[in-house]
Amino acid sequence: MQKVAVFGNAGAGKSTLSQQIATITNLPLHILDRVQYQPGGVAVSSQEYKQAHAEILASEQWVIDGFGSIDTLWLRLDRADTLVYLDLPLPLHFWRVTKRMITGFFVPPSGWPEHSPILKSSLNSYRNLWLCHRKLTPKYRDYVAQAAKTRRVYHLRSPAQVEKFLESIAHAL
Repeated sequence: MQKVAVFGNAGAGKSTLSQQIATITNLPLHILDRVQYQPGGVAVSSQEYKQAHAEILASEQWVIDGFGSIDTLWLRLDRADTLVYLDLPLPLHFWRVTKRMITGFFVPPSGWPEHSPILKSSLNSYRNLWLCHRKLTPKYRDYVAQAAKTRRVYHLRSPAQVEKFLESIAHAL
């Protein structure tokens, strides 16, 4: 486990899980929201993001949290030696986005750039939940099924499976 891609729909808990994986494994953590957005939620140029993403992929070790862009997603998944796909029930994703929005007015969400617009970002997350569920989730599921033949794949479908996964990597080290 040297190059770990953590991915899934909005509100899956990618940032929390990525931080836990990085802590347990001592691998460097790269949060794509912080690569893609400046403080205040202002996007960097596509070129700047792609260059930073390529530099991360070229490094020897990493945990990468997030979606980034469709242009970089599949490349990142192809380069990872370990895939961690959070595929939780859709209502749980909605609940977590709602909870993050409410608590975000008091405590900034983990992994978000400083001073990110909570309401705007949360509304965007709600919109992306449906898009991802309809368009990307079936592709993700097919991808991890194929990738499991050649790489380490963790297709986590419940909070209990997430906890067992964390316990398993902690005991393996």
